[in-house]
Amino acid sequence: MPIEVSRATRADLDALTLLFDAYRVFYRQLSDLGGARAFVEARLAHHESEILLARHAGDRQPLGFTQLYPSFSSVSMRRTWVLNDLFVVPGFRNRGVARALMAAARELGRTSGALRLTLETADDNRAAQALYESLGYRSDAGMRHYSLPLE
Repeated sequence: MPIEVSRATRADLDALTLLFDAYRVFYRQLSDLGGARAFVEARLAHHESEILLARHAGDRQPLGFTQLYPSFSSVSMRRTWVLNDLFVVPGFRNRGVARALMAAARELGRTSGALRLTLETADDNRAAQALYESLGYRSDAGMRHYSLPLE
């Protein structure tokens, strides 16, 4: 299937809203199209993330997206990217869309001079783990990730 991946702009907001809302529903959140639109629009308007949008090359149908947030490594004094979101429309999974998005994310990292891309996924998400490992991602052995709930 011919797939085109490009950096999303505000012109893509309608398509991104639907994809982002579906992504959140996949993670057991209630659908909230207004909230999804406002969140994505703010990220684009304030240049707080890079969103890569996959479309079918023929009819331009939205197929999926990935969203990356910039970060930095103080020790290396270099940019890093956190690949936070990856979503493919269910009917188009296992057809190369996720791989195309991941390749575009890697290229974004390279062209921005980043040290690395990082991501995390659930322990039971074997499909995602298999994809990431097939692309050269490795689990951080010897590192523990912590988070502090603020609400």
